[in-house]
Amino acid sequence: MRIIFKTDYMQDIRPWKDFYQLVLYVILLTVVAAAPWWLDEFYLGELTNVLIWAIAGLGLMVLTGHTGQVSLGHAAFLAFGCYANVALIEAGVPFLLAFPLAGILTGIAGVTVAIPALRLHGIYLAIFTMALSILMDDIIVLSEPITGGVAGKYVGGVEIFGHLVDRWGTPDQFFWLVLTVAVLVTLGYINLLRAPLGRSFIAVRDSEVSAQAMGIDIARTKMISFALSCAVTGWAGALMGLFAGAFNNETFSVLISIQLLMMIVIGGLGSIHGAFLGAIVIGFLPQFLSISKEYAGALFGGNTVAIPGLEFGIFGMILIAFILFEPMGIYGRWLKIRTWFELFPFYRKDMFKRQKSYLKTERLR
Repeated sequence: MRIIFKTDYMQDIRPWKDFYQLVLYVILLTVVAAAPWWLDEFYLGELTNVLIWAIAGLGLMVLTGHTGQVSLGHAAFLAFGCYANVALIEAGVPFLLAFPLAGILTGIAGVTVAIPALRLHGIYLAIFTMALSILMDDIIVLSEPITGGVAGKYVGGVEIFGHLVDRWGTPDQFFWLVLTVAVLVTLGYINLLRAPLGRSFIAVRDSEVSAQAMGIDIARTKMISFALSCAVTGWAGALMGLFAGAFNNETFSVLISIQLLMMIVIGGLGSIHGAFLGAIVIGFLPQFLSISKEYAGALFGGNTVAIPGLEFGIFGMILIAFILFEPMGIYGRWLKIRTWFELFPFYRKDMFKRQKSYLKTERLR
């Protein structure tokens, strides 16, 4: 049994529970940062893709996981951030300035969307954002002078302090660029949850009526949440464009929005760890299926022809399984396992029993 004794009020708001947990995070970061030395270029690229998806997941987690606003249109903000970053670079703006500006512009676009969506809840908000994602496809095609239309855009490497960083030419340096952004976004997210604004997000998610009774401005809180969520998603979109190299209107389809939402649900809603765990699933699932098909073909003597829709079908079955048997996602399951070991033999079976009734205050909406 491992019990943490609190002797200071600062222990409730610091980013880690104790020194032991801090050491684990430092070791994990060190191992990941050293990936270019123990992974080949293919798997390094896959790990880079996972980190980009994790950044996008963190963006959606702010809005859906911690503010309770379901969005099926974040592919539109991925596209906005991607094209904004490219347009600024083509205009002669240095990458170190164009990249943060792309996120800020995407955040402003998110505020514009949030204004008419403030009074929408649940499925209505999801339909509104999905329509936005579908509309973004037409906007990209019609804005051909900026976006390249159907032909799309091609992006090579970016120059940082006079050094060219390219996804294909220097994959290790591009990986470190993505890792740096992921670490900075994660640290910012951790501090956001410790601040009054982050606690306001959680209060709005749990009960808007109760949050309003405590003096929280619901409209302002939702608008800030939309802005921060879209800004982080815009940065992920900019990195996604640099990772792909070439992209057009079909790159950021509505399926990306659905996939992103399923990713954070599988990883664990309302947790930073959930965004990374979900990104690992969504990033390595295609490779796992490809390797499994080749292994099955070699074992049973069949062919390895690609089956259309197999990836989304298995991903959907995984999502259904988690909703039925573990609504808290992968991170929720890990919490239960860890708590069992920490409290053994005093662990109670119903410690994580689900609440099956809504708050009475929510019935007034």
